[in-house]
Amino acid sequence: CWVVADGLGGHAGGETASRMAVEYVLAHFRKAAQISGEFIADCFQQVQAAIQQKGVEELGLSGMRTTLVVLACDHENAVWGHVGDSRLYWFRQGKILQQTRDHSVPQMLVDAGKISPQEIRGHEDQNRLTRAVGQDGELRPTIVPTLFPIEAGDAVLLCSDGVWTYVLEQEMEADLLAANSAAEWLNLMEKKVLARAEGPYDNYTAVAVWFQGAMKK
Repeated sequence: CWVVADGLGGHAGGETASRMAVEYVLAHFRKAAQISGEFIADCFQQVQAAIQQKGVEELGLSGMRTTLVVLACDHENAVWGHVGDSRLYWFRQGKILQQTRDHSVPQMLVDAGKISPQEIRGHEDQNRLTRAVGQDGELRPTIVPTLFPIEAGDAVLLCSDGVWTYVLEQEMEADLLAANSAAEWLNLMEKKVLARAEGPYDNYTAVAVWFQGAMKK
């Protein structure tokens, strides 16, 4: 199980919310008998309830929010879900096969045909999310509808907006083909983030998973 959570900087307790999200998901995974869409949904609901309760108990943490993307695998299949604008990219034969869609205002504009997907980066409302863990009311994560078969050679990237804002999808693909390990792939992308982010920039988080017969991280 792999997790990326990005606490929202504009909300109190973002760091606490993201840490809680990771801890609760990993704890839930350790108890799981098998992976499924229901498992992912339960993860999100448990995290949502815990963060909301923490916000009630501690005044300084009221309103804390976080994005969350979760990938769970066994030896044959994968399942994932997300809330917010932390993304999952699934690569096969060096090309992006699957990509999550942000819960954000710019993504709504893409869906309405008003801007292109490329125009999400740098959009004035890029940081305006339409869903986040810890929000008031019901949380509706987007979860892949069926188990996704893993093939040898597949690779997965989970990352916060601090990564994909500065690294284009075609560059992710090129760096994947150039890398000899998941760690090297991450390093190539990190260099781009550090070179392109000017002045005070968002923190960045990324997790890479390679499947080469047996699972490899």
